[in-house]
Amino acid sequence: MQAYIREGEKRAAALGNRGPIRFTDTGELHPDIVEAYWRCGFYVFEGALRPEELSDIERDLHDIQERLPVEKGAALDSKGRPALAVDCAAPCLHWAKPLSDPWGGTDAANGRHPVKMHEPQAASDAPREVVFLILGSLQFSEASLRVYGHPGLLAVAAAINGPDFTPFNEALWIKEPGKGASVAWHQDGVTHWNSPDWDEGSHGFNFMGQLYGCTAANGVWVVPGSHKLGKIDIKALVDKAGSERLPDAVPIICAPGDVAMTNRQALHGSFANTSKDWRVTVNFGFHRRKSVLGVTAGGIHNAAATYDADRIRERARLIGYGIDARRRRFPDETPFVYKPHADEGLVYRWDDKAKAGLKDYNLLDLSI
Repeated sequence: MQAYIREGEKRAAALGNRGPIRFTDTGELHPDIVEAYWRCGFYVFEGALRPEELSDIERDLHDIQERLPVEKGAALDSKGRPALAVDCAAPCLHWAKPLSDPWGGTDAANGRHPVKMHEPQAASDAPREVVFLILGSLQFSEASLRVYGHPGLLAVAAAINGPDFTPFNEALWIKEPGKGASVAWHQDGVTHWNSPDWDEGSHGFNFMGQLYGCTAANGVWVVPGSHKLGKIDIKALVDKAGSERLPDAVPIICAPGDVAMTNRQALHGSFANTSKDWRVTVNFGFHRRKSVLGVTAGGIHNAAATYDADRIRERARLIGYGIDARRRRFPDETPFVYKPHADEGLVYRWDDKAKAGLKDYNLLDLSI
C-alpha cells in the first residue's frame, strides 16, 4: 500500500491541475484552469479558504462532535442534551464501523459501489460505530454556510455550469484517524448516462474544502479523465487490477484551506483512514440548470420528484443565505451576485428567522 501511495503521489504531481483561483482581466475563469479541469476531471484550488474561516469551521466541528448521539439510534448526546439531528425528518447522520466499507458490494445508492474495499482491523478499544458523513450540513454549521457563499468558488461554479447553475447537496465528511470508513469506487450521477445530450459535465461537480488538508492515505482518489468515459464497469476494472488499488488512480492532495473541485462522473473513492491524520471535508456541489429543470430524479439523497422552477428556486435560497452570511463575516470581500436571484429581484438576508428555516432543507436536494 505504501508503494501504491508513493506512485499515486508522483502521478498526481505530474497532472498540472492545481493552483489558486484565477480569472482573466475580463473576469473569466482562467483558461488554464478550465483546460486542466476538463482534462483531468478535478482541480485543486490552493489557499481558497481564509485562515480565520478554517478556525470558524473547526469551532463548528467541535460543537457538532459534542452534539452527536452517544451511539447510533440514541436520542441524547454525551451531556444528556437532545442530540444533533434527532428531530430531523431527513437522514442526516451516516454511521459506519471503524475502518469499514459500509457501501461497497451492497445495494446502497442504487448499487453504484459494486466492489467492497479492504477493511483493516480497527483497534480493540474502537467504538462500535462512528459518524463519518453528515448531510444537510449547512443547518448545523454557519461556517460551512459561509464557505457555500464564497465569491471565488461561486464564480468558478458559474464558469463551469453557467450563471444559472443550481445546487446539488452539501455534506460534512469526517474521517478520523484509525476510524474513518472507506468509500468504495463509484461514479456519482444517475439520470443522464443514456441521455442523447450526455457529455462530460452532465452530472455536475462537487467542491471539497479541506479543514486540515488531505493526503494520499486519507483523501479521495480519482481516475483522471474517467469523467469522459460514460458509465464504467468498475468491477471489471478491479478484477483486471487484481485488487481495489486501481493502477491509474491518483490521490487528491490538499493543504489546509485548499478546495478541490471534482467532476461527479469521475471514477473516485477513498480508502479506510489508517493514518494518523484527520480529514474533515466541507462538501458542496452544483449542477447545470438544464441538467435539473424538468428532470425526475432523486432516490439517493432525497425522495424522487420532478424538479420544476419552484423547487429549484426554493433550494437555491441557500446560495442567497450563504452569500449574505459571508458578507457579514467578511465585509472586505466583494459578494458574489447569483444571476437567477438578481434577475428575479430576490434578496435573502441571513438572520434568526432564516436560520430556523433551514431545518430539513436537504429534503429538497437536487440529486440527479
